[in-house]
Amino acid sequence: MIPETRYAKTVDGVHIAYQVVGSGAVDIVAAIGWTTNIEAMWEEPRLARWLSRLSTFGRLIIFDKRGVGLSDRVPESELPTLETRMDDVRAVMDAAGSERAVVFGISEGGPMTITFAATYPQRTIALVLFGTGTTWEVSDSAESAAYIERMDRSWGTEEFARQELRDWAAPSLADDERMVTWLASYLRRSASPGAAIALENMNLGIDVTHVLPAIHVPTLVVSRTEDMAFTAEQGRAIAEGIPGARFIEHPGVDHFFWVGEGDRLLDEVHRFVKEIRVEEAELDRVLATVMFTDIVGSTAKAAELGDHGWLALLGEHNEKVRAQLGRFRGHEVDTAGDGFLATFDGPIRAVRCAMAVRDAVRNLGIELRAGLHTGEVELEGEKVRGIAVHIGSRIAGLAGPSEIFVSSTVKDLIAGSAVPFEDRGEHELKGVPGAWHLYAVGSN
Repeated sequence: MIPETRYAKTVDGVHIAYQVVGSGAVDIVAAIGWTTNIEAMWEEPRLARWLSRLSTFGRLIIFDKRGVGLSDRVPESELPTLETRMDDVRAVMDAAGSERAVVFGISEGGPMTITFAATYPQRTIALVLFGTGTTWEVSDSAESAAYIERMDRSWGTEEFARQELRDWAAPSLADDERMVTWLASYLRRSASPGAAIALENMNLGIDVTHVLPAIHVPTLVVSRTEDMAFTAEQGRAIAEGIPGARFIEHPGVDHFFWVGEGDRLLDEVHRFVKEIRVEEAELDRVLATVMFTDIVGSTAKAAELGDHGWLALLGEHNEKVRAQLGRFRGHEVDTAGDGFLATFDGPIRAVRCAMAVRDAVRNLGIELRAGLHTGEVELEGEKVRGIAVHIGSRIAGLAGPSEIFVSSTVKDLIAGSAVPFEDRGEHELKGVPGAWHLYAVGSN
């Protein structure tokens, strides 16, 4: 029996296909990697059995990311960033009536769930990760190019499916003709060749390593010793980077989660879910993007205009900044003189807000500069504090007129967004240890 497919509608009007299976006190949202089709999944008996058993641990929610499977198709040039995917998960949870859930990131679903758990602890009971990493490690660019060319040439064919099984997905099933036939059909129904290639290219730019310390929910990381897609070393590094995370390594070569040691993985998840105490998360520390802006040459401008003129200009400036904060869901934290400090729950919104603010104030005869950084912040009432705030301030101080500088963390988190960046090299930030690689946001 294939569960009923429903649709959640996102704030930007995209329909996300999802299913709810089973019942229980705990919700489990599974973000399954690569391309998916949530109805075709149930046609593979081993996968259907695996999902059915997982649904006995709690109420299971599965979905197709936008652009794949049964969800709305999007232009291949606009495949979702991590931030967009997080918004889609929230839309699915809202549609399913889920306030909080155990978020289960599998393979390519790992970076998104890592970022979700750090950004929205109030929606995350716990985090489970299997067969994933913080970044796509590509040791040979020629090999990567050859793989993408093969996707373009033979995506969705039985030849392609068989080689995927043999090379990394499930070597133990590479000679199973029924499995080869199903996987080829599944891939065709999950994504077009162009969408699959665009998704692969986007993933190559992702790096969520710096997000790990900002996760403060119970976390379980499971890897297989000989997994050829994501190594056990990558899984261990994730667990070491998340405070209090538990790491378990199982023998096995298959990457597909429902084959090989699939039952052992379910046993670990079941044990972990039973141990979880469903309590309200501490909301005093979250992952956020901080944005600092100020007017370049404000002292000279104030002297030129006089007190009355300057105050009038400043009022118009403030209105324009606040209008863009509202448009991009920014939270105004502080306003001091001619500067703003705002926070965002996603870096791409912060970058686009900074770009919009920069452009909006130009007709006032002034220029802004801005600095952005994504990191863990501590909430103190309406205020925020922490090293991430200091880093954002220091970055802003290095920008010139109409420039927007961002940290490499921001750049890595918005891979696939089509925002252009110019490398500005490494800089020392006063009072902040180490060298920081900075980028300037270009014009679209």
